[in-house]
Amino acid sequence: MPRREITSGNWAFAEAMRQINPDVVAAYPITPSTDIPMKFADFVANGKVDTNFVTVESEHSAITACVTASAAGARVMTASSANGVALMHEIFPIAGCFRTPIVFGLVNRCLGAPINIHCDHSDSMAERDAGWVHLYCEDAQEAYDTAILSVRLAEHKDVLSPVFVCQDGFITSHGFEPVNLLDDTAVKAFVGERKADFPLLDIDNPVTYGSFVMSEYYFEIKRQQVEAMKNVLKVYDGVAKEYEALSGRFYPKLDAYRTEDAEFIVVVMSSASGVVKDVVDELRDQGIRAGCLRVRMFRPFPAEEVAAALGGAKAIAVLDRALSIGGTAPLAAEVKSALYDAGKSVPVQSCVYGLGGRDFFPQYARDLFCDLAAGRVLREERYLGLLE
Repeated sequence: MPRREITSGNWAFAEAMRQINPDVVAAYPITPSTDIPMKFADFVANGKVDTNFVTVESEHSAITACVTASAAGARVMTASSANGVALMHEIFPIAGCFRTPIVFGLVNRCLGAPINIHCDHSDSMAERDAGWVHLYCEDAQEAYDTAILSVRLAEHKDVLSPVFVCQDGFITSHGFEPVNLLDDTAVKAFVGERKADFPLLDIDNPVTYGSFVMSEYYFEIKRQQVEAMKNVLKVYDGVAKEYEALSGRFYPKLDAYRTEDAEFIVVVMSSASGVVKDVVDELRDQGIRAGCLRVRMFRPFPAEEVAAALGGAKAIAVLDRALSIGGTAPLAAEVKSALYDAGKSVPVQSCVYGLGGRDFFPQYARDLFCDLAAGRVLREERYLGLLE
């Protein structure tokens, strides 16, 4: 039966994994994603799943085992964070190119050095061009639902691409809150069984993966990945609506909050969006037409929808929880590009916040909206909450 539990983002993701019952999970624990494989290991030990749980010696080995199992036709899930994600970097483009539909719980944590175990988005942003879908969750409920939804998205015949399901380390992953959980049989019916095309273990129709490719074909193969990522934009809403019919919850690519008539809009991802939405409500009560656009899907980037949501604003601020040292912060760069391509001339303030888990307070959002309303949009990047 459906039920409501107080649980964390990590445990909610692990519960979704239990209900999905993937064929293979290969994982190596790292903070703050450790709770996911730890909780799932309990399910394995207690016979609640029949998953082949592969314990490995490193994160690099974990993702390698996941790619191999997925290429063989298995349904595969795993999780990691930060430096563990960085150690996997060599294999991420291979997973994308092999079109292996792995669902990956990425619990965002900053990359060292210096060593820090708290949240920012530097780990996932470092993989933004690896050929993976990126979905960013605001809370534990969304982490649970997105894990289930992503199985269908990743395995769709027009997509066949791995998916990162991102949640903020400790803020979401370890924070306990009410989560509505679906019935086990409903989840199993929704995800169905994987029917893999060209699996390695189909001995009657032999295939090869990982062949050496010269320039005559390499470019064409990468171009196919581009088309698969474009297909995500076409397929996603249909899958999300099917999930809404099951759960009553719909997760769009973009969560537009009071943006329809907004003059000043803050663009943000993940858990900080709740703070911005609260400030939007405060300012609306004061007669200021503020709005918040939460980007849920970062790869592929829904540029046309972003431009449509922001094009009527007088000024925009984009909040990044990651640096691009020597360049424009990742989300800000995408927003500016989307507006430029759409012919929208709107001032955009790039802001970096929350690195290494630093708190994002409501006053930061209030000050930011105040600056936008006063026309104070700087060419240079701003750093919110930075000590003087």
